[in-house]
Amino acid sequence: MRKPNIAILGATGVVGREITKITEELGVEFESIKFLSSAKSAGTKLTFKGKEYTLEEATPESFDGIDIVMASAGGSTSQKFAPEIVKRGGLIIDNSSAFRMDKDVPLVIAGVNDEDLRLHKGIIANPNCSTSQLMLALEPLNKKFGIKRLIVSTYQAVSGAGLAAINELREDTEANLKGEKYENKCFKKPISFNVIPQIDVFCENGYTKEEMKVVNETKKILHLAEDTPISCTAARVPVFNGHSEAVDVEFEGVNGKEVTPEEVREILSNAYGIKVIDDIDNFGYPTTRDASGVDPVFVGRIRKNLAFDNGISFWCVADNLRIGAALNTVRICKKVIEMGLF
Repeated sequence: MRKPNIAILGATGVVGREITKITEELGVEFESIKFLSSAKSAGTKLTFKGKEYTLEEATPESFDGIDIVMASAGGSTSQKFAPEIVKRGGLIIDNSSAFRMDKDVPLVIAGVNDEDLRLHKGIIANPNCSTSQLMLALEPLNKKFGIKRLIVSTYQAVSGAGLAAINELREDTEANLKGEKYENKCFKKPISFNVIPQIDVFCENGYTKEEMKVVNETKKILHLAEDTPISCTAARVPVFNGHSEAVDVEFEGVNGKEVTPEEVREILSNAYGIKVIDDIDNFGYPTTRDASGVDPVFVGRIRKNLAFDNGISFWCVADNLRIGAALNTVRICKKVIEMGLF
């Protein structure tokens, strides 16, 4: 099998830099690689696998001869270049929300719904960061017990909003500690020492776009019925990196038997991409500090849900820049190569 020619679009962004780093870490095999950016960043040098590369400005002609593009440059950029990539016979793995709910575009989490990759027509969408970590935990449970109802509350780090948001948390915190005023620009409210119950804009139903992404993407990825009851509340918290989620799920069950925390703990302990930390007697539960900079989705606080007839509650933590974006993108790239789908 031949090796692909690869391009990373948006290589200077927070996620783009992670994609570059993880491409090296996971040993993705390629014939050639190029790094693309906006005109503003073009000409910048970067080092990859011990070799220096010059960032090029992304133009339609940049994708001539390119087999796979890993893109994290925003929705408008993806919408602009995706048709050009496909027209030239390439495949784009896109991190933006531009194509996620397009019925002709597979929405994939590597290790969860790999077979959907075979349905691609030149575009593969990477899910929202909070959806990505959630699916790795829910997929093996849904496969065994069947999801009947789902409620998720997310506590999302500022890195999910980009480099400017990271800087705003740092600067706002420093100003607050000094008793100085700070004008927040990235968020609608001050982020330091605060929790903001809004991520993205509000929809007509009172939910935010971020919350509806979790609802709609979960159904698409797990192939759940459209009328499956799912609700989400998404909040921004003053954490630099790592999303946390409180998950309450009701199951259909198997042969009328109630799902137990012990069963869930055993299934997740053997699941792909999951690490269980669940020892409350010794304060064993995952936090964002455990997750930052590493690959697993961490799960803990597994217990019987007191509100659902056949329910389980658990706590889920992951590095949003890795599994929520860059890691999944590179894992998809590797799967595409292994399955010969480029």
